[in-house]
Amino acid sequence: MNVIWLPEAKQDLERLHTFLFDINPISAANALQAILDGSIELQTFPKIGKPMQDDTGRREFFIPFGAGAYILRYKLHNNQVVIIRVWHSRENR
Repeated sequence: MNVIWLPEAKQDLERLHTFLFDINPISAANALQAILDGSIELQTFPKIGKPMQDDTGRREFFIPFGAGAYILRYKLHNNQVVIIRVWHSRENR
């Protein structure tokens, strides 16, 4: 399956990277790589994420990192994985 990143998800990546880069550039690079590796895993295992309980068909895939995890919210559409948003589990959402 192809992975498509919505503009909001790409902005999330940039925001997360910038936040960490200001603290620790190496961690920022590692976090970005973990997220991208997770998206590649979705190509092979698109249903690995936990289905949301809101009847939208969206799923959430948790990628462990440090003391928490990055969460990729996505949906399956026309044989594609569409990544909607990305955030860290320690963010106040």
